[in-house]
Amino acid sequence: MKKVFLTADTHFGHTNIIKYENRPFMTVELMDAAMIKNWNKVVSNDDLVLHCGDVSFYNKEKTTEIISQLNGKKVLVKGNHDQRNNQWWLDVGFDEVSNYPIVYKEWLVIQHEPPTYMNEATPYFYIYGHVHGTDMYKTITKQTACVSVERWDYTPVELDKIIELVKLV
Repeated sequence: MKKVFLTADTHFGHTNIIKYENRPFMTVELMDAAMIKNWNKVVSNDDLVLHCGDVSFYNKEKTTEIISQLNGKKVLVKGNHDQRNNQWWLDVGFDEVSNYPIVYKEWLVIQHEPPTYMNEATPYFYIYGHVHGTDMYKTITKQTACVSVERWDYTPVELDKIIELVKLV
């Protein structure tokens, strides 16, 4: 049975993100290579990866080169830096692309930014990125998970792991 993974904010090709988020890489090339290696270490070709946006700062050719190296079926929920049209993202290798949050398995809301409002009666669990390592947002709560790469050792995180961690909160 295939596994489901989540990730966000890869920012392939974004040199300044290393400084902005204090990423542990000397160059953007080393960062990209590490994230590709980490991705393929956990994701098989039969798995599904839901990417919560902010994928790549490269041009079409270089983005295609990177996405083609990544295992799994890839679904993109576009982030604020993913300004190109949906066909562009399909052309570079995503299997599906959405401009809006998607509801997965009827209870998981997959989106780029954290939810703006919820309470204990909210029937959904929100998975998002966008905030990177910002301390204001916890990685796991009873109703949310941040899957920005900085929080998961620059590796997609398995949905089952998130579910197990929520039980500990």
